[in-house]
Amino acid sequence: MEIQNLKSAIEAILFAAGEPVPAARISLILEVEEDAVYAAAKELSDEYSFNQRGIRLLKLDKSLQLCSSPEYAVVISKTLEQRKPPMLSQPALETLAVVAYFQPVTRAYIDQVRGVDSSYTVGVLLDRGLIERCGKLDVPGRPSLLRTTDVFLRTMGVSSLEELPELPDISGSDGVKKLEDAIDKLTTVGDDQLQIEEIK
Repeated sequence: MEIQNLKSAIEAILFAAGEPVPAARISLILEVEEDAVYAAAKELSDEYSFNQRGIRLLKLDKSLQLCSSPEYAVVISKTLEQRKPPMLSQPALETLAVVAYFQPVTRAYIDQVRGVDSSYTVGVLLDRGLIERCGKLDVPGRPSLLRTTDVFLRTMGVSSLEELPELPDISGSDGVKKLEDAIDKLTTVGDDQLQIEEIK
């Protein structure tokens, strides 16, 4: 398949899907190598950026998705008359950070790290689609395992978990402050992206 036809096919698939599509599936359907799908997607992404288009092509781990450009979030919000989504509370951000850095985890593990019951905040994150259940731990009681989702990656503005900032050394006296600063830095990026995600 010629590169222009490949790019057009990928663009059409992602536009119609409206959600992340695994590159492996696109490769299978279009009968091309997966590397060719990623290469064509990269060209499309660069074209959108260079031409200052109103859409962006995101690579989310092993999936691809079209979304609106961040700089048009305000006009999109006004046009669609949608309210800005509520921001996550500090407990929810702490819980999300534990899941992101130590996944897959159980709720009991989150409770242990945070030192408080996290039932409500886990429920909020599940409802927002930022985390999901991914199986059960093979111990008595069979507690659910939790991990982050593609929505989390989009919200944080990263393509994979490897792009998250490294956890600071929290063994010193200012360890908790370092961790809070790291979480704040991460969520500053996430706030704008989360608004865009809710608009899409």
